[in-house]
Amino acid sequence: MEITRLAEGLREHTAGLADAAATADPNTPVPTCPKWTLRVLVGHVGQAQRWARSIIESGPSAVPDPFDADPGEPSTWSDWLRDSADGLAETVLAAGDRPVWTFFGEQPARYWLRRMLHDTAVHHADAALTAGAPVTVAPDLAADGIDELLELLSHPLTPTLRPDLAVLKGTGQTLRLAADASWLITRTPDGVRWSRSDGPADVTVRGPAGDLLLVLTRRQSVDRVTVEGDQALLDHWLAHLTL
Repeated sequence: MEITRLAEGLREHTAGLADAAATADPNTPVPTCPKWTLRVLVGHVGQAQRWARSIIESGPSAVPDPFDADPGEPSTWSDWLRDSADGLAETVLAAGDRPVWTFFGEQPARYWLRRMLHDTAVHHADAALTAGAPVTVAPDLAADGIDELLELLSHPLTPTLRPDLAVLKGTGQTLRLAADASWLITRTPDGVRWSRSDGPADVTVRGPAGDLLLVLTRRQSVDRVTVEGDQALLDHWLAHLTL
């Protein structure tokens, strides 16, 4: 995906999150983020975007605690969030392909723009659910978000970074996600493997890419998509997929 589209998407979902957050009490619990209130959610998003920017500018630092974030008064949240998104986007665009630190070794700076875009899109859904507002993810951004999620799950370093995800290993069980594009996921003894391909699977989940992404990240009910095949396999996958 073009870097300018990633930047545009980050700004879109940051603004959408800010708009949703403005309509609810800051102390409202976020149903999809246990123990978080809307204030913590807003603080985390702005904090994470600023942290990613600091990595590009100054190198790695400790992962910040969302409960330490201070987004200020609710009346300032919109500007605070937009400033964090603009700052990250501008920093990445200026850095170009310069390699920077990531959890998976050095990557081009755009890694953090992509990572924060998809993190923010999911948290936009959190804010919308909390406020009772609608949320959609554009098909191109959602498809890239599914790609990124599967890339993270299948990366060779993931078992070390997230040993809890070992529960997603299997003996060849397959899941297919079907939208305008199609993803075939295989649970192997060595971990999750996937490809952008069509074909038979033990369970197929069919729907718009935006709905598939939100179902995969447990921000939307499976009632919004069509499930064909082994429902128990899908249920197990969703119950243990946390990133």
